[in-house]
Amino acid sequence: MANELSYRPATGDIPTSPGVYRFFDSNGRVLYVGKAKNLRARLTSYFAPLDTLHERTRRMVTSAADVKWVTVGTEFEALQLEFTWIKEFDPPFNIQFRDDKSYPYLAITLGERIPRVLVTRRRGIPNARYFGPYTKTWAIRETLDLILPVFPVRSCTDGVYKKAERAGRPCLLGHIGRCAAPCAGRVSPEEHRSIAINLAQFMTGHNSDHISNLREKMQQASENFDYELAAKYRDNIVALETVASKSAVVLPEEVDADVFGLARDDLSAAVQVFIVRGGRIRGVRAWTVDTELDVSEEEIVDNMLRSAYDGDTEIPRLVIVPQVPADVSALTQWLTESRRERLEDSRAAQVSVKQAHRGDMAALALTVANNAQHALALYKTQRSNDFVSRSQALSDLQEALGLDEAPLRIEGFDISHLSGTRIVASMVVFEDGLAKKSDYRKFNIAQARDDTDAMNQVLARRAAYLQGSSVDDDEPSSGFSYKPGLFVVDGALPQVNAAKKALADAGVTDVPVVGLAKRLEELWLPGEEFPVILPRTSEALFLLQKLRDEAHRFAITFQRNSRKRDISTVLSEIPGLGPAKIKTLLTTFGSVTNLRKASAEQLSEVPGVSPSLAQAILSTLASK
Repeated sequence: MANELSYRPATGDIPTSPGVYRFFDSNGRVLYVGKAKNLRARLTSYFAPLDTLHERTRRMVTSAADVKWVTVGTEFEALQLEFTWIKEFDPPFNIQFRDDKSYPYLAITLGERIPRVLVTRRRGIPNARYFGPYTKTWAIRETLDLILPVFPVRSCTDGVYKKAERAGRPCLLGHIGRCAAPCAGRVSPEEHRSIAINLAQFMTGHNSDHISNLREKMQQASENFDYELAAKYRDNIVALETVASKSAVVLPEEVDADVFGLARDDLSAAVQVFIVRGGRIRGVRAWTVDTELDVSEEEIVDNMLRSAYDGDTEIPRLVIVPQVPADVSALTQWLTESRRERLEDSRAAQVSVKQAHRGDMAALALTVANNAQHALALYKTQRSNDFVSRSQALSDLQEALGLDEAPLRIEGFDISHLSGTRIVASMVVFEDGLAKKSDYRKFNIAQARDDTDAMNQVLARRAAYLQGSSVDDDEPSSGFSYKPGLFVVDGALPQVNAAKKALADAGVTDVPVVGLAKRLEELWLPGEEFPVILPRTSEALFLLQKLRDEAHRFAITFQRNSRKRDISTVLSEIPGLGPAKIKTLLTTFGSVTNLRKASAEQLSEVPGVSPSLAQAILSTLASK
């Protein structure tokens, strides 16, 4: 059955985005490479009961010992990467792309005086931009059919172009609007080149501006009652949106680079590296490390590069990083000398360490960063779900705080407000190191002097439900009346002392309370002069950090939702709009929905609402 495959990842750990996956055997050999529009849906199909799988699939999954994946922006980018890796690794269970034939690309010949767009299997046209590969020629023809009416770049051969130029008349493509007809002088060579450049930018992924401009033109044409032109713009928008979901850029063949992505929090960092050789992604490296508190991203990048290239790892000429370190000169010199030693060539080109800001490399860097972010989330999830780690965390926490027993149930509290108004609080619950969302609670606080006072009020209300319950009961009560083994509040000594006082006033003296200060991740006990410092790699610190972050997220979400529901509070934030005017507005429009739909002119008709105030109301409601 499916559970016989010990390497199967948890379904929730697999992303739902497009990507490429690889199955490995116990020796690290790639057995199969595949792409998916939805990685989770595709990969889970491999882990169905074995007797339901096709014989070849069953042999593949039972031969494998691990599966890994990489996410990309679109399904078409997944096709490109799949193509590259099948050629690279020659996996035994793949049949697609196994032959040595070339596949068609869409090319834009920007090196020519009059650029053209064409379908070609030949790489190496000077200064041409390539997009693909496409598995079928009809697919690339379909793309051209969609995009040429929007970007009318010439697609004819040089012979056809010269004939039309001599005649001074465009060919059929010019007559039907699929070419700007530079041959007949309808546009200048410079204008036509601009169209070609815009097409290349669009195919690279910079398409939002083009689509936005078309939407504005469509709206303007509609307002001018030119519905035929508006319909044309509408069709162009649909065409561009269709093509945008299919396009992917191919880097120039001379590009050899390592592209690094980094995702971090206070305790951990995930590193991803895409290895680009000959313009293709030839491999991926990934690892997760523990980070020091208050360490800058530049320092992490510096250590990341030194770790990545410490050994016999190949060093390319170009290294793309998320942040250029302050000592980039020394780092570049070290990488250059190491590269020359490994190549045994003292004249080898110098290594460049750069940050990609625009273009194809920036788009690739963003993909790498997204993979790093997912890897970090996966690492934290796996660490949280590991029973041994959770048990160790509770044991470490018991020892560090001097508790009589491990706190199997921990409740965390956080305060959220908007400049001292709309104060709310959250309570989250972890049992056996895992979140128990059914026991989460939310608190509205009518008035409080500060966060300390608010924390005192919340703990007092929480303690009111604990009278008569005991941690040692053989049959403890459930939900809100269940006494925890530890209270954790967000804050330092003042918040902890306020919480302790609230519990003592309610007669709850047998539940310890501790504060977690975010700046240095210190643990504060009531009345203590100095905090408890947990080791940075401690499982206990990881657990408390996750508890604190969850309490903060829950409080922020509740506060935002409360403000959205409370339209009076939202309107009261606007200068010049008092309770009487708010009441008049709501009475006039009858509902919040009608108020949000009202125009500035309609709002100005309400007594006491000036045009400037009406505009302020619209701006405020639009931002909420």
